[in-house]
Amino acid sequence: MTDKRRTGNAAPMGLRPEMTETARTITVTGSGTAEAVPDLLTVSIGVECRREDVGAAYAAAGRAASGISASLREHGVGDPDISTSGLNVRADVVWKEGQGQTVAGYVASSVLSVRLRDVAGSSEIIAGAVAAGGNDVRLNGLDLGFSDPAAVTARAREAAWQDALATARQFASLAGAELGPVVSVTQQPGVPAPIPLARMQRAMAADSVGIEAGQSSVSATVGVVWELR
Repeated sequence: MTDKRRTGNAAPMGLRPEMTETARTITVTGSGTAEAVPDLLTVSIGVECRREDVGAAYAAAGRAASGISASLREHGVGDPDISTSGLNVRADVVWKEGQGQTVAGYVASSVLSVRLRDVAGSSEIIAGAVAAGGNDVRLNGLDLGFSDPAAVTARAREAAWQDALATARQFASLAGAELGPVVSVTQQPGVPAPIPLARMQRAMAADSVGIEAGQSSVSATVGVVWELR
């Protein structure tokens, strides 16, 4: 009589068990920064007009914004570099004893986003815009950056790669191994680091304020996986 029972974990007939060896890898994140002199200044120039009548407030804001735009164009700023980024009209509400909230007037505001490609001459351009808009002008801030950040970004990526490579070689040496081929490369989000200048709520005079370009930086981060031999 034949015993047909199976014992152990024998593979079915016609199939052979396979043994695979998982490749050893090392994953490293590298970061790098590159600096350069910025060649682009973006300034936010606003106007804010308070009047008793809503139509008068809106008209005054329009005249001030038009004067600022005309001054910018006179200084060589092109139309593509001037854009309206905000427009608002609201009631100016105040609290009065015995009356509650009352409308004291109306406020119309507008904001122009202006790109200045002549950083060295930007002080004169901004001073002209302030003079054109008068006491209703608001400077909401300045940002220094690059008109074409590709070259600076490339140097930042190279620095990030060298950082990752140096770290991977060190760990491989500590593990008694050598780096093999690259398995994968992942670029992490990198954010340019413009230099923010002081925010001014009200411009009281048209005298030029010096603007120092300094240096601005771009950062890059890369994740790399190597095989270990």
